[in-house]
Amino acid sequence: MAGRIREEDIAEVREKVRIDDVVSQYVTLRNAGGGSLKGLCPFHDEKSPSFNVNPSRGFFHCFGCGEGGDVIAFLMKIDGLTFGETVERLAEKTGVVLRREDDGAGRDERPKGPPRNRLIEANRVAQEFYAEQLATPDALVARQFLGERGFDQEAASRFGIGFAPREGEAVFKHLRGRGFTQEEAVEAGLVAIGRSAYDRFRGRLLWPIRDASGDTIGFGARRIFDDDRIEAKYLNTPETRIYKKSQVLYGIDLARREIGRSSRAVIVEGYTDVMACHLAGVGSAVATCGTAFGDDHARVLRRFLDDHDGTRGEVIFTFDGDAAGQKAALRAFGGDQNFVAQTYVAVEPDGRDPCDLRIEKGDEAVRALVDGRVPLYRFVLSNVVGKYDLDRADGRIDALREGARLVSSIRDRSKVDAFARELAGMVGLDVEDARAEVKRATNRRPAPEPTTSGAGQAAPAAPPVRDLPSIGDPRFAVERETLMLVIQHPMTIGRLSSDLSRDDFTHPVLQAVWDLVAAAGGVAAGVGEAGWAAQLRDSASDPAVAAAVSALAVAPLKKQPDAAYVTGYLLRLQERTTSRRIADARSRLQRADPADTAGFDALFKELAMLESHRRSLLDQIAGPA
Repeated sequence: MAGRIREEDIAEVREKVRIDDVVSQYVTLRNAGGGSLKGLCPFHDEKSPSFNVNPSRGFFHCFGCGEGGDVIAFLMKIDGLTFGETVERLAEKTGVVLRREDDGAGRDERPKGPPRNRLIEANRVAQEFYAEQLATPDALVARQFLGERGFDQEAASRFGIGFAPREGEAVFKHLRGRGFTQEEAVEAGLVAIGRSAYDRFRGRLLWPIRDASGDTIGFGARRIFDDDRIEAKYLNTPETRIYKKSQVLYGIDLARREIGRSSRAVIVEGYTDVMACHLAGVGSAVATCGTAFGDDHARVLRRFLDDHDGTRGEVIFTFDGDAAGQKAALRAFGGDQNFVAQTYVAVEPDGRDPCDLRIEKGDEAVRALVDGRVPLYRFVLSNVVGKYDLDRADGRIDALREGARLVSSIRDRSKVDAFARELAGMVGLDVEDARAEVKRATNRRPAPEPTTSGAGQAAPAAPPVRDLPSIGDPRFAVERETLMLVIQHPMTIGRLSSDLSRDDFTHPVLQAVWDLVAAAGGVAAGVGEAGWAAQLRDSASDPAVAAAVSALAVAPLKKQPDAAYVTGYLLRLQERTTSRRIADARSRLQRADPADTAGFDALFKELAMLESHRRSLLDQIAGPA
């Protein structure tokens, strides 16, 4: 189905989709005042929120990295979709019927292979099929497995758990019966190809893995039959266009709202642990899927955690008390700086995981485990120091050295001194000795290798670049606020803007934004146009200008604009323009030849008129006496 989607259908999609509803599936948003919402940017690492969403304008902008645009641009960026895929996805959710027209070029921008929405739909259909199979006689062992771990039918339904029949082509036949092709089933990760196509999961208990919006994107499969020829206890969906294990957290669809509400995330080790926590009242629990917790997982969590304030926010890891658990704690400690939130660890004294703890001691014990967390750094340092005999002098020295190596690895240097003091207390040595050993350990760490050029030599440092002043500079406040009115409230500014011109703006980027407005037909063209800001941004060829449009579209105004508010800004802008013209006229007058009487008199009259006009503008700005 080649051809471009009709512009009026795209406009209808934009109009019907609330950008805050879509963005809040990926980012925890807070009220920022002036009709805007704010959160941590999902496109770059930051510790203070600079990501703004303006629902009334249907626009977002990050003042940190410059990313911005409408809801289509947001989904294209965050989910790696093409423009067409994004419009199709939103149209499906809003019930808009898309029509296509031949653009004469025969071009289809969609990537090769099945559309993303077909892969999502295939996984949804498969999940429903697997869930139905859990009630069949063949799934008795699967139901027993769940029952032994304290999960009844209601719990299985809540988490969408299913059973993959032992037959080799059960789900493949079901998908074909629902109109899916072999290519779609394979690309969705549900079917594998050997001598022929066969179900990837056979005779296994299945947990659907969902993204933050609740779409099923993959599965985790547990071995439950002794004669299963695949000995691995767990199998997961392979990497697909929609399933990236380094970015997936099991349970995030159920936990994201509680994580945002409480600013607390609990990271457990398995699917049953997530279930146990949620059923016990710990609704912020998530788990990785077949891989260690990494930087990408941390970035996903921070979208919802709202941990930009160092006084709030907790990330709690649960580990077994064995050697593997201690190793996992060390890995987590290495990624501690990914969070502004305080990091903790919760370890059950007898080594029980949350699932086993719930079975043996009940829901209250699971909540107590989480509430009894201890700081992660203290847990890790205690494990390191605990390997040595601190009653011996050499044992204390060895413990200090190993602990100092750990402390010196911390990327956040502001935490190093506190950790050094903690280490000194654990080992029983003077704080200054601990600080000195940490400093020595830091000096022994290898320096990062320089970037090399193609010839193998160190690349020279890039010369400093003299950037333009930011459009956020106070010098450009009146120009900036005027363009915010033009983009956000074209109807209010309306005819009042008829006297504006390019000369009223002094910053090159703001001049370029005004040029976009003029090229689009002036401010009047934006009246009643829902996609006005998007239209301006899309017409910008310079990324800096496009970023400025999105910034101006979401920046909060000081108040809801009325005619007096708009008039005030326009008068101030015109007064500044007149002042610049006065300065220019005075300069020309000083350079003029007094012998040229006619020319000198003309300049003098021009200056007098400009000064009179400026006094009039100042009187209007001041208002009635």
